[in-house]
Amino acid sequence: MDKTLVFRTVHEETPGSKWRSLFDYHWKAYEQWFLAEGERERPAYLACHNALRRHMPELLGTYRALCDLAGGGDLASRLLSLYRPPPYITGCSQAVLTGPSSTLLARNYDYPPELCEGTILYTRWNQRRVIAMTDCLWGVLDGMNDSGLAVSLAFGGRRVVGDGFGAPIILRYLLEFCDTVPEAAEVLARVPTHMAYNITVADSAGRYVTAMIAPDRRASIRRIPVATNHQKKIEWYAHALASETLIRERQLSILVDDDATTEERLISAFSSPPLFRHDYPRGLGTVYTAVYRPREGRAQFHWPGKWLNLSFDEFPEESLTVRYGARNLQMG
Repeated sequence: MDKTLVFRTVHEETPGSKWRSLFDYHWKAYEQWFLAEGERERPAYLACHNALRRHMPELLGTYRALCDLAGGGDLASRLLSLYRPPPYITGCSQAVLTGPSSTLLARNYDYPPELCEGTILYTRWNQRRVIAMTDCLWGVLDGMNDSGLAVSLAFGGRRVVGDGFGAPIILRYLLEFCDTVPEAAEVLARVPTHMAYNITVADSAGRYVTAMIAPDRRASIRRIPVATNHQKKIEWYAHALASETLIRERQLSILVDDDATTEERLISAFSSPPLFRHDYPRGLGTVYTAVYRPREGRAQFHWPGKWLNLSFDEFPEESLTVRYGARNLQMG
């Protein structure tokens, strides 16, 4: 059965009615997800607030403003903290290509389309302007800020779940308060995560790292331009086989290691197998391709036959319908 997702661009520089509308639209689904393992499995509000205050205190003002917009309820406030949320698993491929005059971060987001918000949000919550694909209402799957920092996440391919935050709020924190890769690396080394993720970060100066983070061991932060869905070695073999993580990593590594690879060649590769995946029945199909050029402040989102071009200076609010089938995508 085909699945349909509507992507929307939303521009609201300070938290207000537009964000509240997004909350109202998605809340019922998020409430069901948040309580799927039982309410006792989720931390209490005070634990959530204290965890944010300890690890990402600069984010508290925005967090409180969004909680107020959401109605100030206990359950919504606990969910919005993204502290020890229910586990969730994505696919994803991401790579950085740098040159003398440009930095590019490209990624494919592989996930069940019906579970993706499809909101590309332009904000100015904490001085920096941010364009990001959102998750969990204010978290970030990928995005950039106007200081020239771009970020992207991929599942790390490990079953372990522990005490920490969902990666999307960590990426939000990076974009709100970091300007450079060294600053982002410091955050990724100290903020705990509840699951294993590979976070790729690039900046306008051409610096980049991939941080392999997990709740049970110290973050490994290295100057690696490519990440898929494993950390150094395969630990969850069934997921690795289903997601083809090694095949995708090899394809990207060949491309970025080749001096002849242009931006156009790399971007084109994300539109074809093995990077572009049609495995929607198992929730491992490609939902969208994102391309960030932090030096120019430009972002592009791509589906077969359709480009959405955005920037900090030009960000029209519009919607786009995408239909995902077992073998193809159709634009509405």
